[in-house]
Amino acid sequence: MSYYSIQQLIDTAIAISTEKDIDALLWKIIDDAIGITNCDGGTVYIRNGDYLLFHNIVTRSKNIRVIQHEEDEQKLPPVPVDSKSHVCACAAMSGEKINIADVYTSVEYDFAGAQRYDKLNGYRTKSMLVIPMVDEKFNNIGVLQLINAMDEKGNVIPFDPSYESLISALASLASVGLNNNQLSKALNELLHSFVSVMVDAIDARSLYNANHTRNMVEYGKKFVEWLDETNNEMRIPEEEQDPFIMSIWLHDIGKLAVPLEIMDKPTRLGDRENDVMHRIETAVLMEKINALSEPSKAESAEKMIAELAEIRETISKANVAGFLDDEIMEKLTALKEMKVLASDGSLTNLLDDDEYNKITVRKGTLTKEERLEMERHVVYTERFLSKMKFRGKYSIVPTWASEHHEYLNGTGYPNGIGADKLSKYVRILTIIDIYDALTAVDRPYKHAMPAEKAFDILYEMCDEGKIDRHILTLFHESNAWVRNN
Repeated sequence: MSYYSIQQLIDTAIAISTEKDIDALLWKIIDDAIGITNCDGGTVYIRNGDYLLFHNIVTRSKNIRVIQHEEDEQKLPPVPVDSKSHVCACAAMSGEKINIADVYTSVEYDFAGAQRYDKLNGYRTKSMLVIPMVDEKFNNIGVLQLINAMDEKGNVIPFDPSYESLISALASLASVGLNNNQLSKALNELLHSFVSVMVDAIDARSLYNANHTRNMVEYGKKFVEWLDETNNEMRIPEEEQDPFIMSIWLHDIGKLAVPLEIMDKPTRLGDRENDVMHRIETAVLMEKINALSEPSKAESAEKMIAELAEIRETISKANVAGFLDDEIMEKLTALKEMKVLASDGSLTNLLDDDEYNKITVRKGTLTKEERLEMERHVVYTERFLSKMKFRGKYSIVPTWASEHHEYLNGTGYPNGIGADKLSKYVRILTIIDIYDALTAVDRPYKHAMPAEKAFDILYEMCDEGKIDRHILTLFHESNAWVRNN
């Protein structure tokens, strides 16, 4: 065994421990195995249940280098692991190394596949070394199959048995690396499945908020792609792109804890509207009764009925308006101390304190208290995500997701974080969050705003020092904000 081979194994072990890409890992294994044994080529099979699936193949003399993924059209058929006539299946089942001097003279195994390959490619497979790939728990996860060892003159010779242990060690290292890689992939898929479930949960509570999140993910992905395509200095490194998109998916998870009557509140009065209108209807009815029972009060009753009709119209208009101007605010203020007849003939307030506070909200539908509760969704987002153990490149996701309402000038919430602590990822997330909120077509409390009007508002926010002008300009230029639907 040469020093070169031992050093090669050490280098491969180091490479395997850090390699995250399965394809690159398997190319590393087969190339190093070919280099160590000085053979012409080889094949890697990956085990999937009861089958071995061809993954990659190399034949140096024919300049063949092919890779196949499970979802691809199968170039070579899967091999049943219980097929005792196939050498790779036997190695997988027994866990034993198989070294054959000439496959054409072997009677133990079925080499019809190798012979078909030879006929199609004008090749002659002769010597073969088949090594099971076994992980640290002695589970078979594949097979490494090498063909046609060569001497210094290029003549095909049997594989030197002294290489069997070395290639087995290499295959075992590959198995551990592959197993870890597959486990990491499975955990990543689990994490993304969790995210999907959470968004579906929000969707079940509030359809418009789920649309908001999906829109933002679309903007985010398109913006990341545009930054890459234009080689912009703000582009996001590949290893940070998925954590960034995940932070968008999760940024509103805290809304699961916000009462639905606040989150989806379409009008100022909300569920109190019926109470107010019933009170007005009762007052009108009582005035009519008074006019009939006491004709001398008919004139004043008619005036009150007319006034109540005007009040009903004013309240109805104010209840759904996006913004209350001074004129309507003055009319509403006059109602604060107004008394009307109740069903028992007594006088009662037309509006109680809570109803008055709700109907006089100048902009939007939420009172100060309701808005504070709504703003707490970012606190809930941070609290929920902190319960999860985000590892490695995903460890920053809770921070990015929970800071999307912070502003560069420190006037955002919940912590008033300023520019020195807000990453570019949060700055991007904040911009696309505001943009979609302004242009959303499915909010129950507002009309959709045209895109350019929304950008006017966003640039005004830049002037106020709230958001990043450079990033906003890039986002505007990218057209990532144009919806596909």
